[in-house]
Amino acid sequence: MLFLGLISPFLSAQAQKNTDKQTLTWIRYYNIFPLTEKWALHSEFDNRSFLNPVHENLFVVRVQGRYRATKLVDLGGGFAYFNVNTQNPDVDPEFCIPEYRAQQDVTLINEVAKITFHNRFQLEERFIEKFTKEELLDEFSFAWRFRYRLQSMFTLWEKDKQSIKGTISDEVMFNFGKDNKKNTFDQNRLYFALRYHFNPNIGLELGYLKNFQRRASGVDFYDRDIIRFTIYHRIDRQFKNSKL
Repeated sequence: MLFLGLISPFLSAQAQKNTDKQTLTWIRYYNIFPLTEKWALHSEFDNRSFLNPVHENLFVVRVQGRYRATKLVDLGGGFAYFNVNTQNPDVDPEFCIPEYRAQQDVTLINEVAKITFHNRFQLEERFIEKFTKEELLDEFSFAWRFRYRLQSMFTLWEKDKQSIKGTISDEVMFNFGKDNKKNTFDQNRLYFALRYHFNPNIGLELGYLKNFQRRASGVDFYDRDIIRFTIYHRIDRQFKNSKL
């Protein structure tokens, strides 16, 4: 019931008529640098491109600090920079749109029948530079965005230090703010992936993401099929007396 409730905005949005169908690739490097037993610094570099025609969509740099409060609670906060080239592969503007974003989240973790579930509640503060068709303006729009993600992770195969893990997740996002009156429902992301770990510190993940997003007009939508490739890299640091 909870899963159906999460994807209901996605299903209802598909009934709309003004929809642009797009295909993209997201290529990401994700690094985890443990600072102490409970603190870690997470950073990622993500390049997103259209495939038909081939064209740059955007580039992301994100850094966040994470604190493992208990085995069941994980806390995070950080910043991200988005450099948006275009949301339409047939349009090639002469400038890129910057976005500066702060984020905070609480993630609840539990394990049922060897499946690990993550319930993530995330709040974002988004500062997006305003623009016209010809140029950027020297002012920013501001919006809050709330994100909820339910994710399950499970091991399909394991031998020595190698493993193959599966991931299934669904995430829904909502906008709030005076500049987002027409698109309170922002988007839904449904994701399936397999990750192969050469060892506990290095993994390669290949996944499919179905993204349905409402545009600022409130009546137009993006329907995106996304192939996502991620390199996970955890710096190997050992701490004595770890309780997690």
